[in-house]
Amino acid sequence: MKIGCHLSSSGGYVAMGQTAVSIGANVFQFFTRNPRGGAARAPDAADEAAFRRFARENAIGPVLAHAPYTLNAAGADERVRSFASAVMLDDLKRLEAIPGAMYNFHPGSHVGQGADKGIELVASLLAGVRDRFGDSPATTVLFETMSGKGSELGRTFAEIRRLIDAAEAAAGKGAYNLGVCLDTCHVWDGGYDIAGDLDGVLAVFDREIGISRLKAVHANDSMNPLGSHKDRHEKIGKGRIGIEAFRRIVNHPLLADLPFYLETPCDLQGYREEIALLKEMKK
Repeated sequence: MKIGCHLSSSGGYVAMGQTAVSIGANVFQFFTRNPRGGAARAPDAADEAAFRRFARENAIGPVLAHAPYTLNAAGADERVRSFASAVMLDDLKRLEAIPGAMYNFHPGSHVGQGADKGIELVASLLAGVRDRFGDSPATTVLFETMSGKGSELGRTFAEIRRLIDAAEAAAGKGAYNLGVCLDTCHVWDGGYDIAGDLDGVLAVFDREIGISRLKAVHANDSMNPLGSHKDRHEKIGKGRIGIEAFRRIVNHPLLADLPFYLETPCDLQGYREEIALLKEMKK
């Protein structure tokens, strides 16, 4: 089972890999930079090379890099979009050093402009990043499913598909390997009943996006009832989705081979326990 959690990147890649192994994980997620700011660690070629060796030796991967929350590709303010473009370009260039890595980002908030305009802006930004990158990034870029609070984009599978189609139209097919990270808390809060009708939800995903686009799962329980549009993560089995739903999720044939990344409100010991719990559920 490919299972891990979100880790601090403060010590670099090798430190994250060592921490992952110590808690029973074989994948991990990290923020590319301060999640509520723009600062990033200076690139460290020696650490990157050492991590590539460590990852091969310990069968770690894929690594999931998470863009900062401040990245809003759909922002109404040109300065906000320019910041988002600069951050994404820098992040993708850095990730070229980590083979097989994936880059996950929140599609953004249209802040009153309307979903159509927001989708157009996201697609335009991705096209611009691709043009300045100079080639097609090796890193797979993932749109995260969102809970639908405020003016968030990506609140439905249909809207995620519109984002993918618009990005491919603007940047050109093949410019990116675009996929989706399904967040269990977000889709539950967004109104998709993964506890009562997982098969049905995945059928809708396949029909509206295509199951081949699903590349990763954020495994999070939710503090809120179905369809609340709030986005409050809870520990596995302690929230409204429930432990039996996660047993079905980790064993579902359309999900079982995907990497799972925990973003629950845990410390390292808590993550160690949740990783062991999900592994025990795996048939």
